[in-house]
Amino acid sequence: MTHRFDPTSLREYDIRGIVGQTLGPDDARAIGRGFATLLRRAGGTRVAVGRDGRLSSPALEEALIDGLTKSGCSVVRTGMGPTPMLYYAEATLEVDGGIQITGSHNPGHYNGFKMVFQHASFFGEQIQLLGRMAAEGDWDEGDGSETVTDADVEDLYVGRLIAGYAGGAYRVGWDTGNGAAGPVVEKLVKLLPGEHHTLFTDVDGNFPNHHPDPTDEKNLADLKRLVAEKQLDFGLAFDGDGDRLGAIDGQGRVIWGDQLLSILAEPVLRVEPGATIIADVKASQMLFDRVAELGGKPLMWKTGHSLVKTKMKETHAPLAGEMSGHIFFAQDYYGFDDAQYAAIRLIQAIHVIGKSLTELRDAMPRLVNTPEMRFQVDESRKFAVVDEVLDRLEAEGADVDRTDGARVNTADGWWLLRASNTQDVLVARAEAGDQAGLDRLLAQIDDQLAKSGLVRGETVAH
Repeated sequence: MTHRFDPTSLREYDIRGIVGQTLGPDDARAIGRGFATLLRRAGGTRVAVGRDGRLSSPALEEALIDGLTKSGCSVVRTGMGPTPMLYYAEATLEVDGGIQITGSHNPGHYNGFKMVFQHASFFGEQIQLLGRMAAEGDWDEGDGSETVTDADVEDLYVGRLIAGYAGGAYRVGWDTGNGAAGPVVEKLVKLLPGEHHTLFTDVDGNFPNHHPDPTDEKNLADLKRLVAEKQLDFGLAFDGDGDRLGAIDGQGRVIWGDQLLSILAEPVLRVEPGATIIADVKASQMLFDRVAELGGKPLMWKTGHSLVKTKMKETHAPLAGEMSGHIFFAQDYYGFDDAQYAAIRLIQAIHVIGKSLTELRDAMPRLVNTPEMRFQVDESRKFAVVDEVLDRLEAEGADVDRTDGARVNTADGWWLLRASNTQDVLVARAEAGDQAGLDRLLAQIDDQLAKSGLVRGETVAH
């Protein structure tokens, strides 16, 4: 028996597609068979399986478990919850791997799979290997001893989130956007001091109120309204599977991922002076300067949660983050991206620093920057274009960081051009001290694209 995946579903960091078009139960079964086969060959036998609140998740879960058991692994179902709850289960239960069925922050008709293999990220070449194994039918057969059991980990997870909490009492708004984090957040706020107001914590895979992606400011409109009406101290927002955090201050201003990291870094570095703090190449120069100012070692790294987690282990970094709102704590935690835990640590950080989130936002450098600009390019050209740009910049003697694409430093600020690992798009971003400087940076991006026969087109969704 063999299986062929739609090639667009096998991505760099996970497997994801449109249910009924590029992803379905047969794919889930094949993922289970391949993952279990690899795990058995590595000496493992048990897999934790969780799912988000999408309408298609139960059917995909059933097929995934069928595949896992057919190839010889026992399964521990952790039920519906945020992706970090599955990561927590994988880290604390007697299992050898974990799979979360989730479409993350994508629209409701998407779904997918995030995987952990023997306590490490499962990504890149490993995902491509699942595809090759399926095409060849290279799957082990089970011996009939496999079991499927249930583990109620939600209360344990909430207890771990709150363990050791030493923050103050604040008035906070929470918006889980009908995503999988809702029930966990409802339990969490009952254990926190202060006054808490929640929005859209009922799980609904149709996402009837707004799209579950806090990095798009229009999705924060309801939270801004709540914070303004109730005069709250700040608001917190979560994506569809609870692994990315968004925040606004008391005035409704967005605190972006790199700005959150600059706040979270301060108490971390008080405990671990000189520690490495990692951020992806899309982060503001403000963050790297702030980490250095606090006595830490700023490290710019590639975008992608699996890549960041791997680098954290290598450098023993206690904290890392991405512009997209993935925040990773290894200090007093497990090193995976967990928006619920990051929210708790943010509340603690505000308390430890002794200023309101609004005051902390006021104190940040006033810079002018673009949002993440994503534009379509042929898959066969996306990496080649970046290489061409790098070659030209090198010939011109430009100040370029090649960590992930081209990040170019100039007297005005910096600009970035990189190829997405998950879509046929190029990603660009720029930041300057004023609008005139930003315009000059954007002109440089346009010039480089033109020399490679491209125009910076309409920004596409992701």
